[in-house]
Parts: sequence; C-alpha cells; structure tokens
Amino acid sequence: MHNTGTQPSRTESKQQLKVIFGLALSLTALVTTNEAFACATCGCSLSTDAAMGYSSNSGFRVNLQYDYINQNQLRSGTGPISQAQVATIPGQEVENKTTNNYITLGLSYAPNADWNYQLLIPYIDRRHSTYSADPALPLSANQLSNASVNSLGDIKFLTSYQGFLPTHNLGVQLGIKLPTGNYGGPNAAGTGVVGRNPVYFGAAGNAGGEILDTSLQAGTGSTDLIVGAYYYQPVSQNFDVFANGQFQSAIKEKLDQPGADYRPGNLTTVSFGTRYEANPNIVPQLQVNFSHHNADQGALADTTDTAGTVAYLSPGISASVTKNMQVYGFVQVPIYSRLSGYQLFPRWTASVGMGYSF
Repeated sequence: MHNTGTQPSRTESKQQLKVIFGLALSLTALVTTNEAFACATCGCSLSTDAAMGYSSNSGFRVNLQYDYINQNQLRSGTGPISQAQVATIPGQEVENKTTNNYITLGLSYAPNADWNYQLLIPYIDRRHSTYSADPALPLSANQLSNASVNSLGDIKFLTSYQGFLPTHNLGVQLGIKLPTGNYGGPNAAGTGVVGRNPVYFGAAGNAGGEILDTSLQAGTGSTDLIVGAYYYQPVSQNFDVFANGQFQSAIKEKLDQPGADYRPGNLTTVSFGTRYEANPNIVPQLQVNFSHHNADQGALADTTDTAGTVAYLSPGISASVTKNMQVYGFVQVPIYSRLSGYQLFPRWTASVGMGYSF
C-alpha cells in the first residue's frame, strides 16, 4: 500500500483501527446474517487489490494471477461427509472431485488519483468427475464420469472512485460481468441444448454423454452487476490495515426459456487484513476472506447444493522485483464453512501472481 501524509499518533492509530474493524464487521454481517458458498462454482475469494497494495498512482498496470482450487472433500453443513453416505440418499448426485485452475489477466488504467478502470479476463481449466445420482454400491471407478472445461470465462469490467478523502484511501466500485464464457444445458424437452457450446461428459461412467452441470460450465450466461467498497489505512510506522467488500448479482440471463432457465445465486465477498511494511520490498500479509453464495435458481440449477458461507485465513507475501514489478503468493485455509446440501470443498487453495506498473 502507498502511504500518504505523516504517520499517525498512537491515539489516532487506535481510532483508525476501530474504524477499519468496525467497517470489516459491518461488511461481514452482510455475509454471516445470511445462510450458507456455491462450491460447484468455487472461485478465489482472495483480495488481489489488497495483496498488491492499493494505490493512488496514475498510469497503467498489468496483473496476471493463477489460482489453484482442488475440491476433493464432500461436505454438508459445517462438516465432512463420506461419498458412501451420500450414495444412500435417493436422487442425490455423488460428486467425486473438481480441480480448478484459473488464470486471470487484469488490465487497469488510472487517469488520476481519483479514478481507476479495470478489465479482468479469466481463462478456466476445470476437471470434474462424478458418480451421478443413485450409483450402485459399493462405488467403483467404472461408474465415474469425467468432463473437462478449457476456455475463456466471463469477463468483468470495474470502475473505482477514491476521491472522497484527500488521502484517497476510501473507494467505491461499480462494475459488470459479461456472459463471454460458454454456457448452457439441456432444453426443457431433453432433446437438445440451450446456451452456447456447453461441455459434455465423456462416454464412460454413469453420466456418460450427458451435458456437464450448468453451474460448472466456463460461464453462467448471465450479465451481472457488481458493487463494492474498500478502505485502507496505515496504523503505525510499519503496519497497514484494510477492509473491502463486494456484491455481485445477475440482472439479465440468456438461459431464460421455461423449463430450461438458469440464474446464478448472488455472491457477497468480504475481506480484511493487515500488511507489515518494515521492509517495503518484502511485505508479509494476512487476510481473512468471507464468501457467501445464495442458491442458484431455475430448472437447470442445482438449487439444493449451491448455497453456502465460507471463511478463509489467508497468509501470504508480496515482493518488489523491480521498481515497477511485484510478485505475490498466498495460501487460503478454510476456517469455517456452512454449506447447503452436499458439496465438494477444497482443503486449501493457492494463488500466485505478478503485476507490472507503467
């Protein structure tokens, strides 16, 4: 983060800490007062802006981030559940594993200290396997069906304004997610397809030849509105703290045919944390990240298994390689989850990235 002005006194620091964590708790309430994270469409909840350090500098910045999310544990409510247990529930799909590799290119431009415009372009590499619903017991490898997604995801465009304070450390965001990724599912009659180039399972296994779940396709087919806010502040000579929140909701769906409709659930993310800047070239950091996902809706949605609330503890570090280049790495460890239905969940996630300003 880039400090401005003189360092605060001890009394001012205490007041600033109260402001930061008061804001964080208020934002967290948006998450925790609702019920349960759609792990069928798990995404990284890490705050990349905070990882890189919020800035009021003008100019261009390019960021490239890789996220690894291996969903290899079935969970329900707040605890794990075995595949064999889920297999005994009539009509319940028994998922096996989903491995996600996300590569996101970020392009941003700040014409001055008040405004910033950011374009986020994701590429998705996803491997998913399932035994499908009502598999024969005991479960065996020949029942598994596998699908692979390799394509562009849904692009986001965000506008940030941080001109409220002379220090430019309080900002708001407004953005949009576009339906650029492939999406879709079976039509209402089950005789064809709706959407754009949805992925199918391979021929083997119980779900062989069927269309991959709509929530696991590269895109959602929806145009989403995104709103958010952030605040950061130095609280001593060496420590900065931050809090941010973002809300995303679909406002228009391409999958809107009766009996073949799909709307992704609303997503709320909240993060707060601290950065230790005794050495400005190597900055250890700690984030706490919350995500809440409402249930997906529509005939093509898994309405019972796509809602949840998750909290991660995310230690990491950023380093300045040159004056204009930074690299960073984080590990996210789940410390709380409350999931509806039966969902695949990661035991940990990892994110690495690099940014270049010019």
